[in-house]
Amino acid sequence: MRLLVVEDEEDLVDALRVGLVRAGYAVDVACDVAQARERLQADSYDLVLLDLNLPGGDGFEACRALRGTDRGRAARIIMVIARDRLDDRAGGLDGGADDYLVKPFAFPELLARVRALLRREPGGGAAILQVGSLRLDTSRAEVRSTGRELGLTPKEFGVLHYLMTRPGHVVSAEELLEHVWDAHTDPFTNTVRVTIGNLRRKLGADAVIETVVSKGYRLREDT
Repeated sequence: MRLLVVEDEEDLVDALRVGLVRAGYAVDVACDVAQARERLQADSYDLVLLDLNLPGGDGFEACRALRGTDRGRAARIIMVIARDRLDDRAGGLDGGADDYLVKPFAFPELLARVRALLRREPGGGAAILQVGSLRLDTSRAEVRSTGRELGLTPKEFGVLHYLMTRPGHVVSAEELLEHVWDAHTDPFTNTVRVTIGNLRRKLGADAVIETVVSKGYRLREDT
């Protein structure tokens, strides 16, 4: 899953990026409202972590602006506020945010809220995804096939998670690249093909990811 962190405090940005990447997410950063808009014009994000106090406009304005775009409407938004005031919380939710966090916050709480919001996508309404013999636990970042734990890397987990929320549907390499990797990834890289190949090897005899020539990849529903 691909996240956009909109925050101007460098130390906090660095800490969030490290923690979220370690948790298996692809992370891009914007330091103000204008950069956030540019990012969303260029790329799709599954979730935006949006600070309330930003240069060039506050988080309420940014939230309304993001919701005014197709990609912004599709993203989940967590607003981060520096003070636990009712009008700030209500203003964020009324402005289009899906959830909020009050600074200072514990990183495990942030991760729990991120996971909860990301489960609100097609096919992802629960912490456990099950497609045939494949069982993916989003809270533990664990995948099992016929009871056997696969031991996936964060990118392999991200690709399989994305496919498991869309079983039977063809997903292009470009779409996987956009949702599982960050903006620094070379769009002409073969990293998607390599990751799919590694996934198939770990699935072994249970490999269920099909290549649809010139279109992308599909997770079989009859696994």
